[in-house]
Amino acid sequence: MDPRSLTPALRALRLCLHLLMAGLLVLAAVRADSAAGTVMAVVVGAVYAAGSLLPSVGSSQRAAAVWLGVLGASWLGLLWLTPEALWVAFPLYFLQLHLLPTRWSLPAVALTAGAAILSYVGHGAPLNPGVFIGPLLGGAVAVATVLGYQALYRESERRRRLIEELIETRAELAAAERHAGTLAERERLAREIHDTLAQGLSSIQLLLRAAERVLPPDSPAAGHIDGARQAAQDNLAEARRFVRALSPPDLEHGSLAAALERLCEPGVGPRVRFSVSGTPVELPTPYEVALLRIAQSALANTVRHASASRAEITLSFMDASVTLDVVDDGKGFDPGSVRQSSEAGFGLPAMRSRAESLGGTFTVESAPGQGTAVAVSLPLPAGVSA
Repeated sequence: MDPRSLTPALRALRLCLHLLMAGLLVLAAVRADSAAGTVMAVVVGAVYAAGSLLPSVGSSQRAAAVWLGVLGASWLGLLWLTPEALWVAFPLYFLQLHLLPTRWSLPAVALTAGAAILSYVGHGAPLNPGVFIGPLLGGAVAVATVLGYQALYRESERRRRLIEELIETRAELAAAERHAGTLAERERLAREIHDTLAQGLSSIQLLLRAAERVLPPDSPAAGHIDGARQAAQDNLAEARRFVRALSPPDLEHGSLAAALERLCEPGVGPRVRFSVSGTPVELPTPYEVALLRIAQSALANTVRHASASRAEITLSFMDASVTLDVVDDGKGFDPGSVRQSSEAGFGLPAMRSRAESLGGTFTVESAPGQGTAVAVSLPLPAGVSA
């Protein structure tokens, strides 16, 4: 009933209801056979106007029920005085259906229609089918109109909430994509710097060391070569620090083993155990990034698809290679059917691509009901040995 909460269409319908009530009361007052009927029509109009102006009627069902009770009682008094008041039943139908719960509004509409029919008969007016059909049909039309509008309103609200959720989800996805893009670009830059600048500076340093060894001790170029070698060494250290800064956040504050161990912290999904085999060595940043991402992806597949109760991550350092194994006791699958399916996910191909880009191998062993084992093996680069 608060005009500020109404749309233009509903505001127009509300105005039409006011005009309809006013017109029917004027008709009842004009055609009343007594002054009492005219006064009663004015009383009904005053009660209706008071309820329309009271904010509590639109915000409280109790207040609305009290107001409709007073309005209905005054209308019954008008019905007692003049049969022309039966037409006021039509706007009353809409008020009852709008302000009262369905379990109360439908009986109120039925009682209002019955009172209108009995009043017309009680005043001795000639009987005809319209006496019964009119109030009943009007009540049925009002019920169908209001209930249909309420159903449409609920559907509109449901769609509005759905649209709001979609907008929020789209914003979250956009933020996640930006974050993922930022991390991917950081990894790409780290790989490029490692494979170009860092390797180039390392080669320059080795060449300068070789030049120092073949120069005579009293050569005037020895000092310059030593300075150049020191500059190359300093810049190599700076490049490595820069690569470290661009590495994934999981690797910023610890080793690869520590990052993998953090993946095993209790959470949603199976119990995960981490172990290290062999003597750990410092791996190049691209190796650490690839192994960490493969472990994350394999563990995510275990949580989403495997329905496993246990999983194990093993990082093994061997003489010439480093291997990562992720094993679970889940429901397993047929790797051959996944490769042939057009709906296969991107997880396994992405893991394989990471391993092969570093010259490694990637294998998946699984069968329905027998769990899954993911293994990746990367050759250790020259100068790194376990």
